[in-house]
Amino acid sequence: MIQQSFIENLTQVEVRAEALSPDTMLLHRFLLGQSEKSAGETAEKIVAEIARLTLAAPFRQMQTPGGRTMSAALSNCGLLGWVTDRQGYRYQPTDPDSGRPWPAMPELFRALAQQAAAAAGYAGFNPDVCLLNRYQAGARMSLHQDRDEKNLDAPIVSFSLGLPALFLWGGLKRGDGVLRWTLEHGDALVWGRSDRLRYHGIAPLPSGQHPLTGAVRYNLTFRQTGLPAG
Repeated sequence: MIQQSFIENLTQVEVRAEALSPDTMLLHRFLLGQSEKSAGETAEKIVAEIARLTLAAPFRQMQTPGGRTMSAALSNCGLLGWVTDRQGYRYQPTDPDSGRPWPAMPELFRALAQQAAAAAGYAGFNPDVCLLNRYQAGARMSLHQDRDEKNLDAPIVSFSLGLPALFLWGGLKRGDGVLRWTLEHGDALVWGRSDRLRYHGIAPLPSGQHPLTGAVRYNLTFRQTGLPAG
C-alpha cells in the first residue's frame, strides 16, 4: 500500500516547470520533495521497487529487429511490457524470457506518474505500462518515436533517477534538428499532443557515481497504450 505521505509531500512542492516545446514540460526535481529527508525517502522507495520488480523480471539487453543489441538494459511492469526482437517492436502481456506475466505496476509508480501528467496539463492519465531502463557508462538510446501504442492521445511520462543524462529532443521527422537538455536525478519529463511523436533519445552516458544508484541511471517511462492486456 502506498504511503500517503509520499504523495501529500509532493503536492506541497513548488516544482520548477520548464516548457521545452509547445506540449512538453520538464518538471525539475519533481520526485525529490521539499527536504533532503523526503527526497531520500521517495527516491529510495522507487529504487527499492525497481530492485524488487527486476528480481521477478530481470533487466536484459534486447535485440532490435535489425539484429542490434540495445546498450540500455530493459524490463517492464504493468499489464503489458514493451519488447523487441527479430520479430519486431511490440507490447505483450508476458515476459519472453520466463513466459510469466510482467510484475504489477506499483501503486506508488502509478500515483506519481498521474501526478506528473496532471502537473504538466494532462489530466486523466492512466498508465498501463512502465518501461524500466538501466543505463551504465556508454549506454545510449538512439533517436526514435514512441508509436507502438494504440492510444496516441495520452502523454508519455518519464522519470530520471541516478546519474544525469543528456536528453536529445528532435522533431517530427528523423532529419529535423536536435535540441539537448540535461535530465537530473528526480526530474520528470512529460510530452504529448503536438509533441507526442517527436523523435527523442539519450546520448551515451558518461561514467560517474551517484550516492543512491552508483554507476547507473534509471529511467521509468509510463505509457497508456490503449491495447488489450490479453
